[in-house]
Amino acid sequence: MASKPPKGDPVQDAPKVAEPKHSAAGLTAIGHSLRMAHQQMGVKRTALTLLSVNQKNGFDCPGCAWPDPEHRHTAEFCENGAKAVAEEATLRRVTPEFFAEHTVADLAGRSGYWLGQQGRLTHPVYLPEGGDRYEPVTWERAFDIVAEEIGALGSPDEAVFYTSGRTSNEAAFLYQLFARELGTNNLPDCSNMCHESSGSALSETIGVGKGSVLLEDLYRSDLIIVAGQNPGTNHPRMLSALEKAKANGARIISVNPLPEAGLERFKNPQTPKGLTTGAALTDLFLQIRLGGDQALFRILNKLILDTPGAVDEDFVREHTHGYEEFAEAARAADWDATLTATGLTREDIEKCLRMVLASKRVIVCWAMGLTQHKHSVPMIREIVNFLLLRGNIGRPGAGVCPVRGHSNVQGDRTMGIFERPSEEFLDALEEEFGFSPPREHGYDVVRAIRALRDGRAKVFFAMGGNFVSASPDTEVTEAAMRRARLTVHVSTKLNRSHAVTGARALILPTLGRTERDLQGSGEQFVTVEDSMGMVHASRGRLEPASGQLLSEPAIVCRLARRVLGSGSKVPWEEFEKDYATIRDRIARVIPGFEDFNARVANPSGFTLPHAPRDERRFPTATGKANFTAAPVEYPELPKGRLLLQTLRSHDQYNTTIYGLDDRYRGITNGRRVVLVNPEDARELRLADGSYVDLVGEWKDGVERRAPGFRVVHYPTARGCAAAYYPETNVLVPLDATADTSNTPASKSVVVRLEQSTTD
Repeated sequence: MASKPPKGDPVQDAPKVAEPKHSAAGLTAIGHSLRMAHQQMGVKRTALTLLSVNQKNGFDCPGCAWPDPEHRHTAEFCENGAKAVAEEATLRRVTPEFFAEHTVADLAGRSGYWLGQQGRLTHPVYLPEGGDRYEPVTWERAFDIVAEEIGALGSPDEAVFYTSGRTSNEAAFLYQLFARELGTNNLPDCSNMCHESSGSALSETIGVGKGSVLLEDLYRSDLIIVAGQNPGTNHPRMLSALEKAKANGARIISVNPLPEAGLERFKNPQTPKGLTTGAALTDLFLQIRLGGDQALFRILNKLILDTPGAVDEDFVREHTHGYEEFAEAARAADWDATLTATGLTREDIEKCLRMVLASKRVIVCWAMGLTQHKHSVPMIREIVNFLLLRGNIGRPGAGVCPVRGHSNVQGDRTMGIFERPSEEFLDALEEEFGFSPPREHGYDVVRAIRALRDGRAKVFFAMGGNFVSASPDTEVTEAAMRRARLTVHVSTKLNRSHAVTGARALILPTLGRTERDLQGSGEQFVTVEDSMGMVHASRGRLEPASGQLLSEPAIVCRLARRVLGSGSKVPWEEFEKDYATIRDRIARVIPGFEDFNARVANPSGFTLPHAPRDERRFPTATGKANFTAAPVEYPELPKGRLLLQTLRSHDQYNTTIYGLDDRYRGITNGRRVVLVNPEDARELRLADGSYVDLVGEWKDGVERRAPGFRVVHYPTARGCAAAYYPETNVLVPLDATADTSNTPASKSVVVRLEQSTTD
């Protein structure tokens, strides 16, 4: 039987600390998954729902974007996937009566954990100007309110349309179509805060801003380098792929400031061995200093160049551009500077080199640990240099593998959710739909916050997500949101963004992935694209949490009809009735989706084309893969300061907090902890268990403070610290972003630790 939501916020000021774990998953993960699922769904609903996750005729997990293998297990989900599904398929409900009992000020004082635990939203609700709480509203009136505020704008560019990575391909295509027919490219999305740096670097160097490997390539690889990533928590099903790669002979190098249990040993709950000893994964752990990855790959490239016969000269000659300039820069790499930047020993780097030279097929995987620094784009370009040198792009078992976070974040970008669309995409839209889309670039996330702050944007519409908690510089972001005339959130559950509102606010409840979607032509399905460019269908099986819910495509279609009126050239009513008609239009607009409906009828879906992988063709400005030669950068740390990275706990997915434990790191019953190397702690006179305020330091001189964090002596890299977001997003300056990509630099925040008044 499902349990009731907590009435009060749990006390989090005394977290318990034990030794970190050295293995992930196993029986413990099964127990945690089932316990959380039972609490939210009850026993029968748990079985019905979890057995449909990631199955060929089931629904795509609303968690991460890791691809599904061709042959599925009966239980094709991980612990954190089970948590994500349980929170969506929960039997708990947030009804109009809940909003009558709780003012917005009350909600604003609650933790994200408490808000999320209340359950599924059941009715559209409205916060009128001057009101203190949300009240029920009809869908018709809700769309009228949005139309009123958009109609009062001086320009369509005063509206911002944000997208979360959970949104389906069909909804995303309609959403960008609506925004562009309205007249704006203000389409920021969660990619702006995560893998924008990857897309920027890869588009320039290989011509496609996506990874170049498929799941089968991991199984065929000789060497897999996992850099700046914690798959045991953030992409747990990746561990199964790494285990299989190891069984096939691959070796694994982990590059990370923190040791992570999942990369040490994986106890696969699907196998007898996994329930006992498990499989060791990492062959070499390089405990790198935050932001030192560019220096590491630059010195590796120098050493490869210095090794006779190590460079694939035929590949370089036939398929690349810029080699000489790159080689000159790489040969100038300095050992002393490298060791300072990386915190590694020369012996470890030389051992890494030997493993690289012994491998014909190499894959490099990465995530936020590489993409959220000022120099993230040249850092990832240097990884591309590393792979190009030995011909490791465009051959089986080799390539670039940026591991995306949210389940359709890559698909949303493919569908046109991008503030800087290509001319080719806009031309295709114009030809297909007969209107002239705007050509001027719009706002990304950081620029959207600035526009709201400065009064240049007045309406904020979010298709999913938790924008306030996900964004940097929390106080600035919240103040910016409160300046809006109208904030609208299409959501399944409560989150903090619903309590940080404009003068007026709407919460529009929508169907989840787990739920059946019935429209005018019958039952519908949607599609998603995974982290490796595979597209497949997703079909919900549960009855909707409320009869008042609308699907995301239906919300967009009805909103567009109300805002754009009879002058719209798009058949919105037809699209709402039958999603196949949306896919027909996608097929005519977006390359790679030809004959979309027929191809997605295959239970396994289909693979999108990728020229570098499929043909060793590189659609760049030069027509070849581009070597680059950027100066090596790394964060410099003033004396007495630490370099902080924000990260997730194990009971967390993005900004959704499932619980208060970080089991693999030994933290329970609290989230306000800061992990500090014991040697650094001794130098700073910080006892384990003492309490500190984290104070950010940046060139603008503004004091950004996160108070009341328990110090945990932890084996992180020297000079580096770690703490959970969104609690530490307050420390990330809005203007501290990656060059080129404009991604918030959340993995290299200079902080000082001051004794807290809570000590």
